[in-house]
Amino acid sequence: MALRTETIQAVVIADYDQTPQVEWVELEDPGPGEVRVRIHAAGVCHSDWHAVTGTLPLPMPMVLGHEASGTVTQVGSDVARVAVGDRVVVTWVPVCGHCFWCLNGAPELCEAANRGAVDGTGADGHTPLRWRGQPLHRFSWSGTLATAAVVPESAVVRIGPDMPWRDAALLGCAVQTGVGAALRAPIVPGDTVAVLGLGGVGQNVVQGARIAGAARIIGVDPIDWKRDLARELGATDTVDASEDVLTALLDLTDGRGVDVAFEAVGHVPLMALAFNAVRRGGTAVMVGVPEPNAEVSLNAFAFPSQEKTLTGSWLGGSHPARDIPRLEALWRSGQLKLAPLTSHTYALHEVPKALNDLLTGRVARPVVVFSDAEAPATRAPTSVPGQVGEE
Repeated sequence: MALRTETIQAVVIADYDQTPQVEWVELEDPGPGEVRVRIHAAGVCHSDWHAVTGTLPLPMPMVLGHEASGTVTQVGSDVARVAVGDRVVVTWVPVCGHCFWCLNGAPELCEAANRGAVDGTGADGHTPLRWRGQPLHRFSWSGTLATAAVVPESAVVRIGPDMPWRDAALLGCAVQTGVGAALRAPIVPGDTVAVLGLGGVGQNVVQGARIAGAARIIGVDPIDWKRDLARELGATDTVDASEDVLTALLDLTDGRGVDVAFEAVGHVPLMALAFNAVRRGGTAVMVGVPEPNAEVSLNAFAFPSQEKTLTGSWLGGSHPARDIPRLEALWRSGQLKLAPLTSHTYALHEVPKALNDLLTGRVARPVVVFSDAEAPATRAPTSVPGQVGEE
């Protein structure tokens, strides 16, 4: 039988370096193992900008967005974990559960999830979106800067009935990535930690370090209000990034260096700085996403002679089905603060402004919030030929 589609509004980037535009696009009903989510709030990330510029060389055209909160409105066959009416967080690493990495304790590196993110399609090479009669890719399985999205069941996690939509949206990426990186790192209660870059992810690294028991957390950023926000979220000290940061960090630690340093921007010089700022036997964690072909130069002698460790963190080493409920519990206990991160909200058509505000440092994490009038914006269902999800 023909596959049903519905016309929704979505933020589309037609090609690299073009301005994202709100367009009417066709969204198919969910197929086997998929769910349809009405989006209520969606975060805007630097990774979205990397897709716009081609720094992340993803297929075009594409619907942006990869972290959101919303309501399940339809489920495909073989869906068991969620039901229509559930309030959920949408995340961007839908684990398959059976590849090498999933079976060996690293689901954030899931082979199927990575392949789909690169291809802009599902596991079968199909996308549920079309625009102007052509397939329309979705950013990292999600495409959440839209009034609705069809995603794998493993990309959604239920949340409680009272969690604000705009706060919950950040659990999809920024909070998992930042808090997860800190909780996964070898932070021992009483340690001194440095966080280089205080955007949406870096602020959550600060929170994660506080939750992990770090006694001293040094936030580094060139923007005053971001340093102030970091103090609100748990930083004990801050350093202006326009200064000599390495000297400042060494001075704050009596010349020893910090126990753990996090780079949360994806800027190559900061990666080297994080490594150089850790003490002997310390650990530098790369959380920010650089250009795919970027290279960093480090002193090789420091590895054996100082026993330093350099490691990376992808989505904070998170398993969404396990960790999003834990993050919600931390929020409910007051240990995880989300409202200060979501002070700036935008309408869907304001995504270009949200991206500009993000790039110019006016906001840590822009959040698109749909009003009751906007969120259901659809046109009448139609039927088109198709394979996936046919009845």
